[in-house]
Amino acid sequence: MKITDVTATLLTYQIPPERQWRTDLGVAKKTDNVIVEVETDEGITGIGCGQGHAEVLKATVEGQLKPALLGEDPTYTERLWEKMYSGSRYQPSLDRGYSQPGHSRRGDTLAAIAGVDIALWDIHGKVLNQPVYKLLGAARDRVRAYASGGWAPGDQAETELGGYAAKGFTAVKMRAEGRDGFSFEKSIRRIKAARRGIGPDVELMVDAHGSLDVTTAIRLAKMMEEHNVAWFEEPVSPDNHAGQAEVRRATSVPIASGESEYTRFDYVDLFEKQAVDIIQPDIAIAGGFTELRRIAMLGHARGIRFAPHVWSSGVLFAASIHIAMSAPNCHLFEVSQGTVPLIWEMFEEPFDIRDGYVYAPNRPGLGFTLRKDLKKRFPYVPGPNYVY
Repeated sequence: MKITDVTATLLTYQIPPERQWRTDLGVAKKTDNVIVEVETDEGITGIGCGQGHAEVLKATVEGQLKPALLGEDPTYTERLWEKMYSGSRYQPSLDRGYSQPGHSRRGDTLAAIAGVDIALWDIHGKVLNQPVYKLLGAARDRVRAYASGGWAPGDQAETELGGYAAKGFTAVKMRAEGRDGFSFEKSIRRIKAARRGIGPDVELMVDAHGSLDVTTAIRLAKMMEEHNVAWFEEPVSPDNHAGQAEVRRATSVPIASGESEYTRFDYVDLFEKQAVDIIQPDIAIAGGFTELRRIAMLGHARGIRFAPHVWSSGVLFAASIHIAMSAPNCHLFEVSQGTVPLIWEMFEEPFDIRDGYVYAPNRPGLGFTLRKDLKKRFPYVPGPNYVY
């Protein structure tokens, strides 16, 4: 079997004004998707996705990665990951036993590699007639889900988060900054309201999106402690691992992060600095299945739990299900409560989410079929996704 083509399709969902939400990132105006398709000479096509700047990802997939992949066997996933990562030096990398990547080894390049890698594993599963998670080594066939949202201001958080619990979720996540902006008083008022809405037995997580400085994050974390917060997510900039470690040492609230990290090497630094309790890699950012299983196992070896970051894409959601089912240290799975039809309306088949759990598909590969009218329904629109 040989690879005959690699393409990237850009999609956009423009969020209606009445359904837009605001956090520290700004007002969410739209969501983009980059769908990668790898075709073979045996008529089997794999699908993947990358998370980054849409037009840059498309150019990287079709201009940089495609020429290196044509004619290759798509089931050689480790070889092709190394080829994409190390570029012209991939063969010396394989011969000598260590990677020799070029300058563009992070950011959108890694997201493009992730999109291709996911598609290659989809092909591999279809060839062997097995779901991807079984090829990776199955640990389970369902995983507990958490509802991810929580933008409501003030006491409205009680109804919003309580509504998530009413759907059957036993864990929920809210934003540290809601639609009413940030202050210590506003955040704690919203956390108290959320706890009233969900009761004492539902886990509550708080996400700061890396928006706080170290001293502010420490002060807020200490204020959270009496409200039984299950984790404080990205309290400071993801570039400040040392600062995050300082926050972790200062509070009893577990620290979660990782959605903005690229490759296992970024996670090794988090581990060495003792900066994290729960890792949250995004499979469409950090390098696809090939790299995510390495990251998960590095965490597992250190007793660190794994909860993948899952947002804005049905292909990402599908791929994340498989990594969650295979990683023994995965304990929670993110289910967006935002307006994101590019998750829920991307495939012919529905996701199986019941009673607070996400269930694995039993079909080969990723187990899902793209709808044929996606480009017509979600034509790409350039411009920023968030406006502050």
